[in-house]
Amino acid sequence: MSSSSSSIDWSDVIKKEARGSNDEDLGEVQEVGQDYVLVQRGMINKDKFYIPKDMVESYDGDVLRFSISEEDAKSRFLGDSPPTSSSTNEGLTAARKAEETTTVPITEERLDASKRESTREATITKEPVTETKTVDVPVTHEEISVERRPASGSTTAERPVQSKTETKVPLKQEEVQVTKQPYVKEEVSVKKKPVTETRTVTDKVTSEKVKVKGKDVGEAQEEEET
Repeated sequence: MSSSSSSIDWSDVIKKEARGSNDEDLGEVQEVGQDYVLVQRGMINKDKFYIPKDMVESYDGDVLRFSISEEDAKSRFLGDSPPTSSSTNEGLTAARKAEETTTVPITEERLDASKRESTREATITKEPVTETKTVDVPVTHEEISVERRPASGSTTAERPVQSKTETKVPLKQEEVQVTKQPYVKEEVSVKKKPVTETRTVTDKVTSEKVKVKGKDVGEAQEEEET
């Protein structure tokens, strides 16, 4: 169970593991002073960190965690003797100043492209086309031929020729009748298949940039960061 520095039983943290803000191994707690916690690491070349109590973040009964990184602990609190009350306060103040951070969110528009499905139609049209075709059809008809030959000279019972007579002989002939019959000449097969293509989408996006104005040593300082 984690605890704040004000509710920690300091006598219980001796010989317990100490870790930094990034879960770095700082060593083992050796001593607890009025304003500091002595953390020692190493067997031969020992590193001693006199870290202010106010920088204790939590204690779960096994691990004492500090709100400072290993690098900051080395640069501020590494030493061979306990710090004076003023140096401890100065280190704590410097650490707190280093931790005071103002976060300014910088926004930017991101171009996202999505797809939606639409439908279009393909129209297949059949229309009549007129053309002239010629077909040869053999037809048969009868014709007459006249053949003359000498008579036998015998008499006949026919009446004497007094007027013009006609004899009709029927002649047969074939005539062509034209009919039109529709039939399936060919078939058209229509298939659908997906085709993937890449399209480039271009649009304008807006982003923010940071412009900081301040004063340092009597001179105006301006910094721009995009």
